[in-house]
Amino acid sequence: MFLQNISKFISNYRYEQATVESLTTVKAAFLDFFGVTYRGMDEKASEIALNTVEEIFSGNFNSNLKASVIGTGIKTDILSAAFVNSVAAHVLELDDGHRGAQIHLGAIIFPTALAISEAYNLTGKEFLEGVVVGYEVGILLGQIVNPEHRNKGFHTTGTIGTFIAGVVASKLLKLDEGQILNALGLCGTQAAGLLESDHGGSMGKVLHAGKASYNGILSAFLARNGFTGSATIFEGDEGFLKAMVLDNDVELENFSLETVLKDIGKVRVRDIYFKKYPFCRHLHSSIDTALKLKASIGDEYDHIQNIAVKTYSVAAEHNNFNPKNIEELKQSLPYAVAISLVVGEVSVDDINQLIEFGLLDNYSTVDKVNSIKNLARGMILISDDDLNKLYPSKRPSNVIIKLDDTFRNGIFQNITLLPKGDFENPLQLRDLIDKFKGLNPNYNVKNLTVIDSIEDYTMNYVVRKLNE
Repeated sequence: MFLQNISKFISNYRYEQATVESLTTVKAAFLDFFGVTYRGMDEKASEIALNTVEEIFSGNFNSNLKASVIGTGIKTDILSAAFVNSVAAHVLELDDGHRGAQIHLGAIIFPTALAISEAYNLTGKEFLEGVVVGYEVGILLGQIVNPEHRNKGFHTTGTIGTFIAGVVASKLLKLDEGQILNALGLCGTQAAGLLESDHGGSMGKVLHAGKASYNGILSAFLARNGFTGSATIFEGDEGFLKAMVLDNDVELENFSLETVLKDIGKVRVRDIYFKKYPFCRHLHSSIDTALKLKASIGDEYDHIQNIAVKTYSVAAEHNNFNPKNIEELKQSLPYAVAISLVVGEVSVDDINQLIEFGLLDNYSTVDKVNSIKNLARGMILISDDDLNKLYPSKRPSNVIIKLDDTFRNGIFQNITLLPKGDFENPLQLRDLIDKFKGLNPNYNVKNLTVIDSIEDYTMNYVVRKLNE
């Protein structure tokens, strides 16, 4: 059975097996997660999530197991802390992910690991052990099911993310193989997340991350106490693969999980990406290309006659030409490109200011905002067959700009195959620290040094130090 082998891997995995590269990567990911989540806690969705769990659970149960809600000074139960931290980690569209697995990982792995590690005061080594195994199994599962799973309309961060949280929680709770198998079986039957939430301009997208952490932790605790889950929830006749990935019995019969299991020990965490821009990852290649073109055009964007974006179909489908809220804006390819051409590389604060100036309104008195709207609404998006062939191993985008005859009267174009932040086109640690500072200018970044030697501390100390 597939999950039985996965459970054995989780149970047997030890910190000492992690490569230096893996540990360096997850420490960088932890730093990035903390900065994004610390700032993300200021967002409306995070505030609603925190107020809601307080409304539901306050005073109902007394527990000695408490975990921190990042950046708030609040301690609450494990489930609620992980839920709210995951929402905050995902809400800015700045959390890490994996190209092939098509999933955001850190927004689930770290809230799950922090909640349990702080509540039980585990060591930094134990924390890292759970984090690494979460990344490795999560990427493996994501690569198995995608791109078919995503193409059916499922948001992998919510679905496979539930398994990931179960993996991390099971490892940190020190479940045996049988208990882990039950936990993963319970995760599979709770795995949910539809892309309509992402592209429909709702907060449902960040709910997927929160519920993945919540359900994964719940599954692990239930399994520890004897609650059973299906051992064949992944590959069974009515399981995850058949219901949510593959189209027919023939595909299922030809699908070899045994081949996949041969690579279960392969190091995958090094391949995660980090994000520079607060937009959906599928838009980042187009943003990078637009920024290259802006370097040539400068502030003469009002001389742009027309723009064509040739890209792969998944990116081209982000074709909202009239976003009405910030959730829709972060999924809009026309607006992401137009903002980049007018403003340049944007931050969360820049986006908020543009919205304040009327970016999402029917009328604005700010020239830059009106220029963005005009460029976006006149843009042509093209799903290019040749670029489609490169996806998902690449995420290509070719942006073509025609200038009017009063300024150069020329055509400028450029192409990006992989956006900045991928393993092959990486952000450096200093870039992540700069990103952290930009998001949290009043935070004392000296506190982050505790992450470098996290193995030497208990997680109570680490969390307390980071939240000072």
